[in-house]
Amino acid sequence: MKTYIQNGHVITVPTPAGGIASGEGLIVGNIFGIAAYSAAEGDPLELATTGVYKLPKASAAVLAVGARVAWDNTARQINTPGAGRFPIGIAIEAAGNGSTSVAVRLDGVATAAA
Repeated sequence: MKTYIQNGHVITVPTPAGGIASGEGLIVGNIFGIAAYSAAEGDPLELATTGVYKLPKASAAVLAVGARVAWDNTARQINTPGAGRFPIGIAIEAAGNGSTSVAVRLDGVATAAA
């Protein structure tokens, strides 16, 4: 197909200020993804926009299987949807109060802070 570029599961973006470590979540504009490798500010970075990832979670957040989740870009962790948080997908496992990570299926769609 003449206009096809790529499937979009992994895209290349410039690494924002401060750089990024492999496996960390990241917001670039209205894109959320997981860094495929560590990169310094300004370097090209491959960002996974779909798939299932184990991500850090606000320990007080309580999530059921199938619950919508949001990225808190200040704390750099998953939380329940709320003001200032970016909706990114759903929890694929239950994660209660005190747990510090959760498996999340990324939606792969544009996001904006609520």
